[in-house]
Amino acid sequence: MATFNEGRHPAEFLLSEANGQRSRGNITIAQNQTIVPGQVLGKVTASGQYVIHDPAAADGSQTAAALALYGAVTGAGATAAISAIVRDAEVNGKTLTYKAGLTDPQKAQIAVDLAGVRIIVR
Repeated sequence: MATFNEGRHPAEFLLSEANGQRSRGNITIAQNQTIVPGQVLGKVTASGQYVIHDPAAADGSQTAAALALYGAVTGAGATAAISAIVRDAEVNGKTLTYKAGLTDPQKAQIAVDLAGVRIIVR
């Protein structure tokens, strides 16, 4: 019998959010990104666009700033608009998607960064 692996579901990582749509915001994903629900995102300072968070970057994306609610795939020269958690929420850290190879201290720093925008990682 075949084994199937189910991917992440939109908002599966969300424990609670503010009333209405206050926790959510519309963001632009930069080109050449493959984003999944629950992806930790950083904001590139120069463009204001979001990319996969990278603690080794020096363009602003080294600071975790948002969590993708839905997935997106962008190609060369193409961006995508998606909804993200950008403030006032509690999330399950075990169901977030981090860049591959991050250490526990780097994940702890992501929790600190997100707390700065009032997203609490549990």
